[in-house]
Amino acid sequence: MSLSHTIVWLDHHNAEIIDFSFDDKHVLHVHHEGGDRKLHHKVNTIGSGKVLEDRSFYNDIVTAMDDAHKVLITGPGNAKLTLKKHIDKYQPSLAKRVVGVETLDHPSVGELLAYARRFFKGVDQMAGDID
Repeated sequence: MSLSHTIVWLDHHNAEIIDFSFDDKHVLHVHHEGGDRKLHHKVNTIGSGKVLEDRSFYNDIVTAMDDAHKVLITGPGNAKLTLKKHIDKYQPSLAKRVVGVETLDHPSVGELLAYARRFFKGVDQMAGDID
């Protein structure tokens, strides 16, 4: 049985999205549009000084993985958690297909695909999707 699996690796500037079955793959790169997103808190100013969620960046990622059967979200920092919250809030049908959120540093596309194949093999076996 060939299922569409998707692994997403992202930080606050870039995302690598790999759609694959166990015999082929499709890689898509999504980049944040705009300049440096670092904000610094200044004394006597209103606001937290934190970077605000960039909905268009997360929407582009969601669009790229909308037809996935199962999704694994990965990345080194908090962006992966922000993406998961974005999906939960704005895409509840996709949220049901997210099977994991994992911390990964900065793997190559090959390393990311190998990790995803191992991860989804276990998930599929537990779900009874493969023998």
